[in-house]
Amino acid sequence: MSSNIKVQRICQHCGNEFTARTTTTMYCSHRCNSAAYKAKKRAGKVEESNKHTQRVKAQPIEELKTKEFLSVTQVSKLIGCSRQNVYSLINAGKLKATNILLKKTIVRRSDLDELFTEPTRPPKGIPPTQIQEIKEWVQAGAFDIADCYTLTEIQDKYNISETALQNLIRRHEVPKIKKGWYAYVPKMIIDQLLSQPTKNA
Repeated sequence: MSSNIKVQRICQHCGNEFTARTTTTMYCSHRCNSAAYKAKKRAGKVEESNKHTQRVKAQPIEELKTKEFLSVTQVSKLIGCSRQNVYSLINAGKLKATNILLKKTIVRRSDLDELFTEPTRPPKGIPPTQIQEIKEWVQAGAFDIADCYTLTEIQDKYNISETALQNLIRRHEVPKIKKGWYAYVPKMIIDQLLSQPTKNA
């Protein structure tokens, strides 16, 4: 039935117009059909070859990602910069490194990862155990250290014992943060509490 159909189409291979006997015919001749098939197979092989090349090129980078210790050259390859830039990061203290031999600098992979997560880390010098207190600190208004007392300063100023002070801080949920050897609490809150005799009981 379809043999009586005559439709004008454009050959998908050579681009010439031809008369087709079906509405799904794509090529004007067997020759174009065969040539298109070969071209499609060739394009598939080229694509697969390109993918293989990319895998081969990416393999060294993937291997570097699994290493625990890296040389400066390996670091530069991994992050896509020059050796000089890596040394600049090291000299600036932004990237930790160790000289194990003369002219042999080694970087731990964990330290390299840390370089790129720096903005999300707690302020330098604050122990990990104080993360919750940091959150409370921020919620309290993010007081500056200059606006805070150390516990010793509070004891001296208000003549209060360490035990009584700790109980006061705990009872009133005063935000406290440790930085190094010292613990800090906001002056404003402490002054409000200890300036009222009934609060100091």
